[in-house]
Amino acid sequence: MQVVHGRGYVYAMEYHIVWCTKYRRKVLDDKVAAILSGELEKYAQENGFTIGEKEIMPDHIHLLISASPQVFIPDIMKGMKGVSARMVFKARPELKDKLWKGHLWNPSYFVATISEHTGEQIRHYINSQKER
Repeated sequence: MQVVHGRGYVYAMEYHIVWCTKYRRKVLDDKVAAILSGELEKYAQENGFTIGEKEIMPDHIHLLISASPQVFIPDIMKGMKGVSARMVFKARPELKDKLWKGHLWNPSYFVATISEHTGEQIRHYINSQKER
């Protein structure tokens, strides 16, 4: 876990975030995963947080992000889901037929803070997802 120095504050905050496709449809193939990966990295860079680990499974995504205390997680999620869905449907419009009314993401998500003691466990868990 990296300690970051900001103006007037020091922090080391990481979050494990998971969200699923609508109806857990397995639509995140390799082509879609490549689009998502690029868009999520771009969004993170533009919005002041970093993605440490990322695994895109056929029906869900795991991220380990580092963000300052001023960042509001629901805003990050709304932005990541919105931007990524727009780009995926632009590149693969046929996916709208597999998803009722063209919604790519389930509206809910999971988020947990990571401590220094659990960081390595979470990194290992995210990186081993495709092995399961």
